[in-house]
Amino acid sequence: MDSITWTASELMTINAARLLRDGDVVFVGVGLPNLACNLARRTHAPNLYMIYEAGVIGARPNRLPLSIGDPTLVSGAAAVCSMYDIFTLYLQRGNVDVGFLGGAQIDRYGNINATVIGAYDHPKVRLPGSGGSMEISAWANRSYIITPHQKRRFPERVDFYTSAGFLGGKGERQAACVRGGGPQAVVTNLGILEPDADGELTLAALHPGATVEAARENTGWPLKVAAELRTTPAPTAEELRILREELDPQGIYLK
Repeated sequence: MDSITWTASELMTINAARLLRDGDVVFVGVGLPNLACNLARRTHAPNLYMIYEAGVIGARPNRLPLSIGDPTLVSGAAAVCSMYDIFTLYLQRGNVDVGFLGGAQIDRYGNINATVIGAYDHPKVRLPGSGGSMEISAWANRSYIITPHQKRRFPERVDFYTSAGFLGGKGERQAACVRGGGPQAVVTNLGILEPDADGELTLAALHPGATVEAARENTGWPLKVAAELRTTPAPTAEELRILREELDPQGIYLK
């Protein structure tokens, strides 16, 4: 029997999907978060309730949506409303369990930079910016981040605070009076980082074949390791089949 192989993108998507619970209301973005949510709905979380930023509630897309405004999101959805209603009546009221986020930089306390690399006045690279991620990181009951584990993506401190994690620690976030619970996990191609009691990201799990040394080498601060370091289960043949054959057969996001 041939051994099962997978790509880094598939590994991150599958492990992000496993974090979702049946019945969760999820604020979904495009790309890997979208694949993760639709994978979870087809496996262990059939009652996942997906909300898209453009104003689609209870989406059940028949094909891979290419943007938050893709017409396929509307077919079979529970409701369609304005973007203003999505953010005020759902997100800020506490009706969103999970927000999926990404960014160019994620720092020691889970803060995200998606605005500039370098000084804001004279950046080396200008990035797309916040979109809705600033509000999602502040108000979702919990948030998950998906990103490759590379040292340039994990500086000790972000160049610009686009979306708040725990700022300088959990006490700072609480003092800022945002209701959301902050980042609960960062899923990378090497493992899963989770906040400790003070909000500092700590290596909590390794993917099959990954090592603590590799995670530390690709992190821009002295990465702590959980006392009980877990190993994530390998992707299953069925999870990979759904991703490759049903969700992204053209490899738009999984290449």
